[in-house]
This record gives sequence, structure tokens and C-alpha cells, in this order.
Amino acid sequence: MTRIFVGLVAALCASTAVAEGPIAPTQAPLAPISDRLLEDEIIYFVLPDRFENGDKINDRGGIPGGPLDHGFDPTHKGFYHGGDLKGLTQRLDYIQGMGITAIWFAPVFKNKPVQGRVGEESAGYHGYWVTDFTSVDPHFGTNAEFKAFVDAAHARGMKVYMDIITNHTADVIDYVEGEQTGYAYRSKGDYPFSRRGGPDGAPINPGFAGDDNPDPANWAGLTNPNFAYTPFVREAERDVKVPAWLNDVTLYHNRGNSHWIGESSVYGDFSGLDDLATENPRVVAGMIDIFGQWIDDYGIDGFRIDTAKHVNPEFWQAFVPAMLARAKAKGIDHFHIFGEIAYEEPTATLAAQVMAESHLPYALDMGFAKAAQQVASGAASPQVMAEFLQQDAIYPGGAATALGLPTFLGNHDFGRFSMFVRDMSGSDDEAELLARVKLGHAMLFLLRGVPTVYYGDEQGFISDGNDQLAREDMFASKVAVYNDNVLVGTAATTAAANFDTAHPLYQLIGMLAQARKASPALRRGLSQVRAFDHEAPGLLAVERRDPASGERVLIVFNTSAARLSRNVEVSYRARSVTPLLGQCPAQLAAPGTVHVTLPPFGFAACILENND
Repeated sequence: MTRIFVGLVAALCASTAVAEGPIAPTQAPLAPISDRLLEDEIIYFVLPDRFENGDKINDRGGIPGGPLDHGFDPTHKGFYHGGDLKGLTQRLDYIQGMGITAIWFAPVFKNKPVQGRVGEESAGYHGYWVTDFTSVDPHFGTNAEFKAFVDAAHARGMKVYMDIITNHTADVIDYVEGEQTGYAYRSKGDYPFSRRGGPDGAPINPGFAGDDNPDPANWAGLTNPNFAYTPFVREAERDVKVPAWLNDVTLYHNRGNSHWIGESSVYGDFSGLDDLATENPRVVAGMIDIFGQWIDDYGIDGFRIDTAKHVNPEFWQAFVPAMLARAKAKGIDHFHIFGEIAYEEPTATLAAQVMAESHLPYALDMGFAKAAQQVASGAASPQVMAEFLQQDAIYPGGAATALGLPTFLGNHDFGRFSMFVRDMSGSDDEAELLARVKLGHAMLFLLRGVPTVYYGDEQGFISDGNDQLAREDMFASKVAVYNDNVLVGTAATTAAANFDTAHPLYQLIGMLAQARKASPALRRGLSQVRAFDHEAPGLLAVERRDPASGERVLIVFNTSAARLSRNVEVSYRARSVTPLLGQCPAQLAAPGTVHVTLPPFGFAACILENND
């Protein structure tokens, strides 16, 4: 294979300063969508409302009144800002220019425009408060404009992943007893389905034999939803949900707010959002029909599943095969399904457990994000990442499954990677911050998994916290708490539009994407940790081998602020070394050994040519 990267980013790796000028990433043409495996993708995650405003006419979603009616207030971090599908479509050149092959966007379904207690209102700009699962939110455009976006992406060879929700809908159902109880969770033990209002209540639902019985005839006996709370819907919202079956309150758990552990994690309302009874076969069939139709009508290439661990495993055991079958019938052989299993520890244990129980094929790699944050910032030694990678064997299907896990550094829920690096490193040095952020992106692209870039990270967005504080605008922002941050790697702020293809992080991502596309071992290679420093920041060395091609790549990182020069064991089958990315030695130091030298926060990827 022709190596197009010899020394290409040696200067970037060798320096903590901003690159003096752009080297436009020249991205190779993509293989046909139908031919690309899941591991071949590079994902870009975007919130449409915060990306580009292509049509100001839809800013208010066609809803009259003020911001508390239509939800549009571009000065408020928790309201709609005007981004839409037309804007996203207009910026496909920018997205594809850094080597992105798949776009995952936050939900675009029609949302409840505004909800929340008086004085605490915010808008559904993020897409997770769905009322109509069949229509695009009018703030983002129309179903026809969604189809135009998908078609435009597909014409470029780019895949489209939808963010979907099956756990809950918008907050429409209220409880008669709600305010006086604080909507506290009421357990199945204290408030069984068989009695009204607790252990001393009157018997109800005599024909219901428990929610672990999936027989539709059994669920037909659950006619009274008042076992824990007395749910009601205000007249104005009685028929607001689409499809119409979603307006039936007996299809929800109605047990009050989750406290995120134990039984309440599955049966409780997600911060007031109406929690669907996903054990009910009517709900299972309904959700399969809803999301299968999006595959049928638009040819979607994958689903990211919101709040996956808050749904009973049996639901996923039915839903996932049904979606894969619908995709296959549409000619989509490599449909990517990955669930959100949220936690903040550098471990694979919880994700592997939920995947095994639920038969979810993949999960967003939360453990990778935390390991990368700790190691790239210098808050932990490379041992943290090394030990995390060595857990790959515990996933269902073993280490090969880890290759399809979407990896990321930060996101819209937890906060941006640059913020974590700044806060964990304790350093105010701008050059060091940029170098550490580059190092983290190198880990994202060179280690196993499917790299997922959070929109704006390529422009140095840094955030001030999680959730609303990490959802800045790419177009010129009017939010003061966003605009007071100077972006990493530049003197810019979010007060002006940020689509700078010369930004050092945009450039770096483009070059890392090229390296990944040029090497089957970087896309599909299993990992063998070769060396790591454990007492302080320093060396991490991982050898990856692609079983199909036999290609081996040695990946090395220096997480310290000092120059590093070390011997690293490699496969004895290696006979020579070819640079792929960064500074690689010209030859083996001895059979089975490579001598690597890395600058502070440097990294390199070196092809180990075999003798076979």
C-alpha cells in the first residue's frame, strides 16, 4: 500500500504551538456505503439547532406568541437558536472536508416546544422531548427537507445516523398527587399493579398477571393506570402525541421520577418525562413500526439509542433484530445500532453488562471518553487507558466487538473534551492545552473503536460545564455565557461563525482521518498493549493487527511534558518499519524491538511490515 503520510504531521506532533498555516486535508473518495463496515466510519455528532441557520422562516416553528410559546430565543442557552436541516445540508462540504463519513444528529422529531416549571422553562431544541415521532420538528424544517438532507449525504457517500428515543416522550402526563408528593418514585413493592394507591388500596386490574408476562392477553388486563399515582392529561394536550396510541396513559409506568438506581432506573420518569411501559407488547410493536418506517422511507444507516439502559432488556431483544431486518430488506447490510449506557468511569464493565443482558450490538464508549480525558490531561498515567483497553475481551463477542463501539472525547451531556483537559491538567498554558487536546484526538482516531467527533471540537470549543453549557452555536452566537470563552487554538470566540477549515484542530482531524482510512489495522485491528508508564504521565504503546490483511501498526503516545525515548517490544514477525503518522524510527532496533522517540505530548503510528 502506498503510504501517503510519511512525516506529514511530524511537525504537529513535535510542537505544542499552533500550526503556522493550513495543510488542506485532501480526503480520498469514499468506498460505496453498502461496502463499508461499521468499523470503517468516522462519525460527526451534531445538534441541528446549534449548527447552521439555513432558513430563518422556521426559527419559531410556525408557532405564534413569544419565546415561552414557540421556544425561540437565540440569547438563551436553553432555547431554540435557529439551526435547521437546510443549514446542515449547506455545510456538508465543511463536514466532509475533515474526513467525516457518517453524520449522527440529535433527534429531529417534533418536540414539545417549551416545558418546565414557571421560571425554569426551557425549550426542546435538543430533540429529546418528542410529541410526534413521525414528523420533523418544524423548527428544523419538514420531512421533505429531511429527505433532501439524507439524499445529499448519501450522494457524497456519507451515512446518516438518527438519534432515537423509546424510553420516554415529552412531559404531558401529570399526576393528581404530584405536587404534594414531589413526584417521588413509588415502587412496585409498595404500589403493586394489583391495588389502588398502595398496600391498603382497593384491588384493581384483576386480569393482569404481572409485567414479566409478555402475552398481549395479559396486558389487556391492565386497564386502570391508578396503581401508584392518578395520571391525567390536560385538555390542550390530550391528543398531542403521534402516533395516536401514545396518548393512552395505560401505556406508561406512571410511578413518579426516577432516582437513577435500582427499579426506578427502568420504571421511573426521566426528570418528569413520560416513561413508556416498554414491557408492554403494544409499546414494543408500536416502536418497531415507528422507527422501521424511518428506515423504509429514508434509508437511514444507523440508530443511536437514547437512555438505552433505562429500558427493560426484553424490549431490545425484540427491537434490535426487527430494525436489522428492516434495514437488510432496504439493502442496508451494515446498519449501526449503538445505545447510550451512561456512566463516568474508565471501565467497560457496565456497558458490557447491559449489552449482554439486552443483546444490544454496540454502545457509546463512555469508558473510553473518561480514560482519554484522564490520560491526555495528565491527571492519570497511561496505565488507565492500557487497563481499559485490556478489558475489551469482556464485551459480548469479545475484543472484536470493541472495534464497532463509537468512541468519543466529550459530548452534549457531559461537557467538551477541552474543558476536561483544562480542568484536569490544572494548567492555564494555551499551547499546552492545544497540545493535550491534539493528543486526545490522536487517541480517538488511532486506538480501537469508531471515532466520533462532537461538533465544534474541531474549532476549539471549550464549554463551561455540561448540558446547556456545552451546546454552543457554530453560527454567530448571541449567548453571553458562550461568547466569553476564547476558543482553543485560536483567538476566536463563538460571537462569530466558526467554520474555519484552517483551524489547527480541523486540520489535525483531517490528517488523522486520512491515516485511519489508509490503514486497515487502524480501522479493524485488534489491540495488544505493548508498554505503558504507570506511576506518572509518559509512554503508552499499543500494537494493532488487522486479521484480514495481516497489517500491523504500532501506535505510541507521550502523555508527558518531557521528551521521551524508549524501546518498545513489537511482534517478532515485523521485519521493517514504515512511517504512517508522526515520527517513526527508520528501522527495527533489534528483532522484536522498536526504539521510539517522541516530543512532549507527541504521538506516532508506524507500520510494521511483516515478512509474509
